[in-house]
Amino acid sequence: MNFRIRGLEAGQFSHLFALSEAELRAQGALRKIADGSCPCRVSLTDATPGDEVILVNYEHHAVASPYRMRFAIYVRQGEKTFDAVDAVPDQLRRRTLAVRGFDDKAMMTGWELIEGIWL
Repeated sequence: MNFRIRGLEAGQFSHLFALSEAELRAQGALRKIADGSCPCRVSLTDATPGDEVILVNYEHHAVASPYRMRFAIYVRQGEKTFDAVDAVPDQLRRRTLAVRGFDDKAMMTGWELIEGIWL
């Protein structure tokens, strides 16, 4: 079985980098200078210390069920969306991942924590 991994679309975040600190705050976002490996959800690479990143809340499971989910993510300016078939980016291989399955009613049917090195 083949699989495809895609990062988030870069275009939906590009406008954030032109906003002032006050405008970012009004949108619940924050500009930061990476001091560690902030994981960019667009390129699926880790920021290098010193890189500018935006920390923003993102709704990643927009469904009408109790499992609707949103959380804080990092994005970097100028990144291209990761998109590959049968390839796992190094960023995911270095982390513990929560894998979840949902049915057609957006109800969770299973979950597992897995070390990325096992992928």
